[in-house]
Amino acid sequence: MQMKPSERNFARRIDLTSLQLFVAVCELGSIGRAAEREFIAASAVSKRLSDLEATLGAPLLYRHTRGVDLTPAGESLLHHARSVLFSLEKMQGELSEYADGVRGHVRVHASISAIVQFLPEDLGAFIRQHGEVKIDLEEHLSSEVVRAVQEGAADLGICNASAQATPASGNLQARPYRQDRLVLIVPRGHALAAQGPIPFEASLDYDQVGLHANSSIYLAMRQAAAQQGRTIRLRIHVTGLDAMCRMIHNGLGLGVMPQRAFELMHGVGDLEAVTLTDDWARRQLQLVARDFSSLPVTARLLVDHLATNTTPA
Repeated sequence: MQMKPSERNFARRIDLTSLQLFVAVCELGSIGRAAEREFIAASAVSKRLSDLEATLGAPLLYRHTRGVDLTPAGESLLHHARSVLFSLEKMQGELSEYADGVRGHVRVHASISAIVQFLPEDLGAFIRQHGEVKIDLEEHLSSEVVRAVQEGAADLGICNASAQATPASGNLQARPYRQDRLVLIVPRGHALAAQGPIPFEASLDYDQVGLHANSSIYLAMRQAAAQQGRTIRLRIHVTGLDAMCRMIHNGLGLGVMPQRAFELMHGVGDLEAVTLTDDWARRQLQLVARDFSSLPVTARLLVDHLATNTTPA
């Protein structure tokens, strides 16, 4: 379909660098922080944004002393800008197949369970084979991983399968990555440790140390308690597994975490793991993408590498 003259003129007036800076400002919530990340003067970023607003004929940002917020027009532009930049990265990836060697970068968002248990070794092995590839890895809750891939903020996501099954996941594609098992962490010598494998229900009489309220692990714990007509006696929320172990070691309660993660953190407190018999305690971690076949070549190489690790933990 041939573009109309007005459409061609509009395309020529939109500057890709300004779009990239606009997305950076939106992601960081501040013109100053975006300028630091992109190594450009804040005044230059502000000028480009003003020019972009003039081109589009609508304000894109609410500017205030704490940073910026998106206007309705800005929300719409952010969605389209990410799509445009994603398409450009896809084009770059496909063209790189014709170059000598594989270059480029892959944006990966992953859950804490995947990062602690599996990704250091898996990504390390990949980088040793493809030293020219840069991997930008960010830790997020599984639900946020799904949203980032859906919106184009990440090329590839790694999260708990239950998050990918939600309506927010849209039409994302998924492939199996790894399996893990959740266990109950207790102080050494605790009464529950002597009982062997137990259902999570048995821990509800004790205080709990929980992960983030929206983490897939804590949501599963809360649902399991509700099914028994109980509530979790939450003592504290923590954001990391090492912090959870230290809290449990110091008597603040019991906690649930992946078994392999606990084994890798040996020495963080005098603790032991108790096997949970609940079905939800065995989980499938998945790779998620908008469309695996249309990913840039570097991202497809990473997916193929990670997809080979589908055996249980």
